[in-house]
Amino acid sequence: VQLVESGGGLVQPGGSLRLSCAASGFTFSRYPMSWYRQAPGKEREKVAAITSAGGTTNYADSVKGRFTISRDNAKNTVYLQMNSLKPEDTGLYYCYAYVTRYDYWGQGTQVTVSS
Repeated sequence: VQLVESGGGLVQPGGSLRLSCAASGFTFSRYPMSWYRQAPGKEREKVAAITSAGGTTNYADSVKGRFTISRDNAKNTVYLQMNSLKPEDTGLYYCYAYVTRYDYWGQGTQVTVSS
């Protein structure tokens, strides 16, 4: 299993970014996917999740209405569209999958929101 995130960067408050996570090594369309983030000095927190077919999503209260998780099962990719970004959204964003009783994480992509 391999998860590779991309799309992070430096953005001003109020700006937008779209993160991508390319998955391989498992039957992507059969598994729910999640995005987590970790800010400096803080614990990793779950940001958003999506079911295998994409019909159901859920979000942390802190990002509801601003972030959207989606997936393209034909491309084995999950996305996180982040709008109205705030400085407190700064952190390392990880893609996560639980496959055959194991936890899998990507290497993370850094998001920095600063003026």
